[in-house]
Amino acid sequence: MISWRKHYKRGLIAIGLLLSTSASIYAQGDAKNGEKLFKANCTACHALDKQMVGPALGGIVEKLKTEQNLDTDWLHKWIKDNKALRESGDKYANEIFAKFNKVEMLPFPNLSDQDINDILEYTTNPPAPEPAADAAAAVDTNSVAALEAAKKDSLNSKIILISLLTIGGLLLWLLLRLRQLVKLQQTDELAGLNATRATSFADLYKKYDYVGKGILALLGILACYGIWNWMMWIGVYKGYKPEQPIHFSHKIHAGDNKIDCQLCHSSAKYGKVSEIPSMNVCMNCHRNISEYKGKYMEPGKDKAFYDAEIQKIYAATGWDPGKQQYTGKTQPVEWVRIHNMPDFVYFNHAQHVVAGEQAIINSHNKKNPNAKIDVVCKACHGQVDTMNVVQMANDFTMGWCIECHRTTEVDMNNGYNKEYFKNLHDKLKKQYPQSEGKITVDAIGGLECGKCHY
Repeated sequence: MISWRKHYKRGLIAIGLLLSTSASIYAQGDAKNGEKLFKANCTACHALDKQMVGPALGGIVEKLKTEQNLDTDWLHKWIKDNKALRESGDKYANEIFAKFNKVEMLPFPNLSDQDINDILEYTTNPPAPEPAADAAAAVDTNSVAALEAAKKDSLNSKIILISLLTIGGLLLWLLLRLRQLVKLQQTDELAGLNATRATSFADLYKKYDYVGKGILALLGILACYGIWNWMMWIGVYKGYKPEQPIHFSHKIHAGDNKIDCQLCHSSAKYGKVSEIPSMNVCMNCHRNISEYKGKYMEPGKDKAFYDAEIQKIYAATGWDPGKQQYTGKTQPVEWVRIHNMPDFVYFNHAQHVVAGEQAIINSHNKKNPNAKIDVVCKACHGQVDTMNVVQMANDFTMGWCIECHRTTEVDMNNGYNKEYFKNLHDKLKKQYPQSEGKITVDAIGGLECGKCHY
């Protein structure tokens, strides 16, 4: 009996030690700091709840302990230098390396032991997300407010309409009464005079035919001007913003996430055309971003909408997010073009983005002090980083381009212009004395027909 009690007490002590040891594994780190470190170092390849480039890391400490009998020391070695661990002959390290297509994980010697403990604490006990503004609720609130405002406006409109109809009815009644009074008081002399007056439009036109012809001539001139003006604006689509097969919010990408325009539109700097980026450019980021976690929501859209659009990217590229590999089954995306120069117009993006970048920015900011730009693209395409759906921000007519060439000052002191236009400086100063030494694009051939037409 005594022996049994001794074993029982020893068992309790062992269980207590085991529990305290297990608890200490999870109590060594700060989950909130671990979350920051995880997002800064690990999210490119890992998530807590799903496999990405690497395995899901939620509960990884307990999983390794249960399945492989490995403790946190092994994880420390793996995180700091997994290559050295593999080269030491560690069996499980080499199994993991082979399982995930021999994609080598970056070493993190910069992480201290406490940093790693914080990360492991986060993977074991992730802190509850801080209460954030519910975008959907905000949209609903805005919708209700908008609906109430619309009802109020509708009621006001009805009141105004009824009031106008009432006033119109009263005026009509007064006119009829006045007509009756005039007839009652009309004398024979007035009746004879009325007999000589024009009583129809034909009589009136016959009596004042020269006035009628003048009015018809004026109407003809106005009609010709209207037709000419209409024809001049054919092909001008300022404000055109078609819906695309895959929704892409520039406000989220270029605005909130500060992605540089030329990261996606790379040929704008090196070629004539700023091409639509290929889908593999999207996959550079969205291979590891399979759902939308931003706080900003467009009116009428929710997280499910954005997640569905990301799935369209995967369908187009043939990407299987579960297996983290391409299937080879792709679907072409038929983008709707917004900006398209006519065939007889030559426009080179590189010439403006590289050679004219600072001059264009300076000119735009001088003319628009309340709407300054920091990227040359915005001078033509508008504040793209605020657009949910990209639209044509300017007219892009010949007159619009000429006006820009007439007002944009050329930096004559930069290395290229200073050398290339060395012999023209004096001539330009004499030819444009009013410029006070400031030369605009038109002075160096910016209005020559052959520059843009061929």
